[in-house]
Amino acid sequence: MKKIQFKKPDIKGAFHKLKNLKKEDVKAYWKAKRERRQRIIEKQRNSVFAKKMRPVYKVMNRFSLVFHALLACLINYVIEAISRHSLIEAWSYMTETPLVFLYNAFMIFMTFSVVYLFKRRVFMRIIISVIWLLLGVANGYMLLKRVTPFNAQDLKVATDAVSLINNYFNGFELIMLGVGITAVTVWVISMWRRGGQYNGKLHRIWAAGGIVICAALYGFITDAAIDKRVVSTYFGNIAFAYEDYGLPYCFMASVFNTGINEPNEYNKKTMAEITDNGGIVKNETGLKDNEKPNIIFVQLESYFDVAEAEFFKTSKDASPNLRKMYENYSSGYFKVPSVGAGTANTEFEVLTGMNLRYFGPGEYPYKTVLKERQSESAASALNALGYGTHALHNNGGNFYSRAKVFDHIGFDSYTSKEFMNILQFTENGWAKDDILIQHITEAMDTTEQQDFVFCVSLQGHGDYPESKVIENPEITVKGIEDEALKNKWEYYVNQVYGMDEFAGNLVKAVEDRGEPSVIVFYGDHLPTLGLKAEDLKGRYLYNTNYVIWDNIGLKKEDRNIPAYQIMADVFERLDIHSGTVFNYHQERRQTNGYLEDLELLQYDILYGKQYVYGDGDMPVKKPHMVMGVRDVSVTDVIEHLDGSSSLYGENFTSNSKVFVNGVRQKSTFLNNTRIELPETILNEGDIVSVIQMGSSSTVFRTSNEYVYQGGKLVVQEGTGTDTSKSWQEQEPLEEK
Repeated sequence: MKKIQFKKPDIKGAFHKLKNLKKEDVKAYWKAKRERRQRIIEKQRNSVFAKKMRPVYKVMNRFSLVFHALLACLINYVIEAISRHSLIEAWSYMTETPLVFLYNAFMIFMTFSVVYLFKRRVFMRIIISVIWLLLGVANGYMLLKRVTPFNAQDLKVATDAVSLINNYFNGFELIMLGVGITAVTVWVISMWRRGGQYNGKLHRIWAAGGIVICAALYGFITDAAIDKRVVSTYFGNIAFAYEDYGLPYCFMASVFNTGINEPNEYNKKTMAEITDNGGIVKNETGLKDNEKPNIIFVQLESYFDVAEAEFFKTSKDASPNLRKMYENYSSGYFKVPSVGAGTANTEFEVLTGMNLRYFGPGEYPYKTVLKERQSESAASALNALGYGTHALHNNGGNFYSRAKVFDHIGFDSYTSKEFMNILQFTENGWAKDDILIQHITEAMDTTEQQDFVFCVSLQGHGDYPESKVIENPEITVKGIEDEALKNKWEYYVNQVYGMDEFAGNLVKAVEDRGEPSVIVFYGDHLPTLGLKAEDLKGRYLYNTNYVIWDNIGLKKEDRNIPAYQIMADVFERLDIHSGTVFNYHQERRQTNGYLEDLELLQYDILYGKQYVYGDGDMPVKKPHMVMGVRDVSVTDVIEHLDGSSSLYGENFTSNSKVFVNGVRQKSTFLNNTRIELPETILNEGDIVSVIQMGSSSTVFRTSNEYVYQGGKLVVQEGTGTDTSKSWQEQEPLEEK
């Protein structure tokens, strides 16, 4: 084989040429370049495709504004048809709400104004059109899998979503997605060469001025549209908002309208009045230490009592354990901020006591403000009273930025799926919930004092299969004629049955501990199954169900309650008055101006000057949360004749990654005590460590280091994760 030789760069010669460079040489170079460029342009102009399109380009340039307006209307119609999965529904939207349709079309029209800055106008039109159409396709597909439309906040968890791609795309869909992306990319690239160029003189200053005028006009039209209620700045239901106000406006609103806008009445004096000069910033309880109960909140994924559905029957009760609790303990409807998706927003309302209605449309505080800064929560409120605080979830630790958020709101520990040996999965690939019981009790065992545990389940997660995937279902469904829809509901109902079994087993496990305890079960939102208000007994899509189980004799008080009030309500029943927002609910819930002042309080804490705390600091511990509650330990390594090794120890999971001298090893997880290393041969003095690793190679927890000496592993105590620091403060991994 001929050896490839690379020519050594003639640096000396280059400097010599540069030194002797003449003005005429520079002129000649640029002249030659212009001539070469002109030849390329002429070739493109004289191509068969260019000659055929020349009359079209002439008309497009002469009547470009009209063309852009028509193109904008066409694109708007197409993306709405894709989003609504119906040409007829898109037509109804256009004809029944023409002002909304035209407003959104004008937004698209405005984006075409940038083409006047470029000679390749056809290509730029294509790029802009493709971007809008891709937005419509993304939204349309999202709405096939869930009821929450595609919004800007979804882009902030794109990396985490990649890990769940198999839960939302089957093999055929992935292939078609790849083919589609490839085809569009090839076509767009080809149009760079084939699309031709504008032959007239560019007037970029005038073009830039036109863009500014368009932007100003758009702002004026938007204000008028809001004033005349053509569109709205508040989305009570983001899915309904997309249907009413159109995809372009709603998506852009989710980009630019985030967080809480400063209320007009916001100032130091007003906040002093609202907070009784900071009097609501208190942490107190009438309970003695031995009277404080464990407080456990369990958020059941996509759960609601299916007996609430009126259009089908089940072969037996899907929620026998929870039904018994409904009958004997405080329960009712649970008002949540989303439908079909938005788990993290229900979670946010429960943990902080804050109302999502004051935030921008499509906002997820987990992805924005709480990802970057600290805030009070139930964890910090109970920390102040001596509670140990733990979060658990049988999904990835990074999803919805939970690992960062839970650290910022005061939790002591967070056990995610990276620390669980999950052996049982649903037919749809989600972890079953029973695994959580073991980890809840382990978290509580790590402290001597009472505990607050916040647990997020996963078993009920969609997408729900249209084919029959459960061979012998525990529960069957009757009354649904459409076979695909029946299969979806039958799958979901059986997951509800599994969640109910988990709830019953958890209550038994807590009872067996013999400690005073309170457990709150609630659903985070309705499932993604196309439910309508008229399908439900309660005639409301934002209701799930909750129940407050206890073994301390709490009085049964049934009532309906919103998610942002549930924590304050439970605290009040327990004579706990801790956490600024929770205290506010307890003191102001039945007073005039309650909701208006709540908005001011939320703004002050999250975005404002924090007048509520006076000259003091926010009553939240410095971030100190650790990931998991158990260390991985290594006991032995066995070398095999084939050159592979087996690592033995405790608390291994499928997310345990083995490093030797800082280099990640190829490994195969077998069980919680054994990991296979097919290519690793240890030498004397090598340093071995095991890291619990999340998505994007995030290091959550590290074992002690082990030195290989005389065929054995010798532990170096104190070299692993420092549990006195936040997991985010640990020394970063420098993989070699």
